[in-house]
Amino acid sequence: MHVAELDLDGPDGAVLRFGPAQTGGPAVRGGDVYALVRLRGRPVATVVCRVPPGKAPADAVAAAARAALAGRELPVSPPAPGNHPPGSNRQRPRPTATTEPRTVRASVVVATRERADQLARALDSLLEQDHPDFEIVVVDNAPATSATQDLVENKYGERVRYVRESVPGLAVAHNRGISVADGAVIAFTDDDVVADRHWLTALTAPFAADPGLGCVTGLILPARLRTPAQILLESHGGFAKGFEARLYDPARPPADEPLFPFTAGSFGSGANMAFRATALRDIGGFDPATGTGTPARGGDDLYAFVSVLAAGHRLRYTPDALVWHHHRETWQDLRNQAYGYGAGLTAYLTALLVRRPALLPALLRKLPRGLAHARTITAHREAAGAAVPGAHGTQDYPWPRQLSRLERRGMLAGPVGYAKARRRVRGVPLPWDQRREK
Repeated sequence: MHVAELDLDGPDGAVLRFGPAQTGGPAVRGGDVYALVRLRGRPVATVVCRVPPGKAPADAVAAAARAALAGRELPVSPPAPGNHPPGSNRQRPRPTATTEPRTVRASVVVATRERADQLARALDSLLEQDHPDFEIVVVDNAPATSATQDLVENKYGERVRYVRESVPGLAVAHNRGISVADGAVIAFTDDDVVADRHWLTALTAPFAADPGLGCVTGLILPARLRTPAQILLESHGGFAKGFEARLYDPARPPADEPLFPFTAGSFGSGANMAFRATALRDIGGFDPATGTGTPARGGDDLYAFVSVLAAGHRLRYTPDALVWHHHRETWQDLRNQAYGYGAGLTAYLTALLVRRPALLPALLRKLPRGLAHARTITAHREAAGAAVPGAHGTQDYPWPRQLSRLERRGMLAGPVGYAKARRRVRGVPLPWDQRREK
């Protein structure tokens, strides 16, 4: 399935740009296409369609996009800075004292382990960001070779900071990044993404506008859909959270989310998140006993989301901040992810109860409904047709029984995994506390 981008001049307007989502990617020809639809640069939807023989791909995808957008109420906003399509004669309006957005100094932290090739692709996209004031910090987590250090120092020099963290685990690596970051906002992404050029600007702008904001998350779309495992993962929900901006305020719990704030997976994902540095340090950063690379298998991002909300900060989801994620390609990768999703979910809930026991009464009140929700999202579903990425959260896509069982098995194992991981990191101080002691 081809992954493409389509930019329209309006919901029923002319095509401004059409092509592969990734620079240098294969040309979009006939067959199945998954496309991000932009309106003058702004992401608004995805469509899945088939390009029939003899039909121009741009025309076929544009027709599907116009049909999908027909009758929809779309938020009206000017084109995002830096997002005008190549070749467009549209000019960015000159900023004025009242319209120029305030920018904040940002640090981008990328944790990695023995994936230098993927890391290089991610760093290349980060260095092209249109944000005017940021740094990039690579945290090399428990490296077995010098490949990552060699890449950063030889190819990127002073443009990227290299930090080594010998204790394995994604949360530990992120905490190391926090300790050296100098930005007022600390953004996190993974080594297997390609960031849209406007990503960091869109992700950090809300912090300048809202002093009570503690966290911002963004849109994650698949960079490739070349294998059945990648397509099935995206059909199961992938990492996307939709195209509607949303504000989560602990003082005003959303009426349509009765499990708030414990359904943290609806807030965003760790491959595309940013925190106000003071808020993140005040909550103690990420729980080092969670995350990839530990027996907990995940949950580090979910723990941070809920902790920020529990501390009274607001959280915003903005689809304008976009990264493209390279999903794992094999069936075994998908099996591992299904188990990890389940384990990470219950591991993060265990971490909340251990580190934030004041949340226990609220969690117990919502536990019956939460268990029902968990059964629904992990349920086996027969394939009614082809497994294609579509509307997330509809529960009408196929989900094999084997993967359903693995998710549920992971949920049972999550608390035990967290306990094991907690023993391993016992006594490990927060790195920014170590820095202050020195």
